Amino acid sequence: MQFVNMEVWKRSRLLAISLYREMSGLRDYGFKDQITRSALSVPSNIAEGLERGTNPDKCRFIEYAKGSVAELRTQIDIGVEIGYIPIDIGKECCELSLMLVGLLKKLKAE
Repeated sequence: MQFVNMEVWKRSRLLAISLYREMSGLRDYGFKDQITRSALSVPSNIAEGLERGTNPDKCRFIEYAKGSVAELRTQIDIGVEIGYIPIDIGKECCELSLMLVGLLKKLKAE
């Protein structure tokens, strides 16, 4: 299973790109740095995990990605509340989390 062909990787990549673009002019550098690192972590962990040789390794990195989605979801929620981020960007995190749960179930069943 190649990570570049997986919908969860594609969508998490697009979310990271969207957040980088949305944050480009933000002068709150601490918030900007934290949220962009969290966003970048999701597709990166998916990619690294799916390139691992064993299923336990794959599962561990997909769990890291799921944790990063939760972290990102929290930061997006705060960003929406303080007016940094449009509300529509936050909805994607919930769907990514569900997709990662499904991927974990599939990997654990193999």
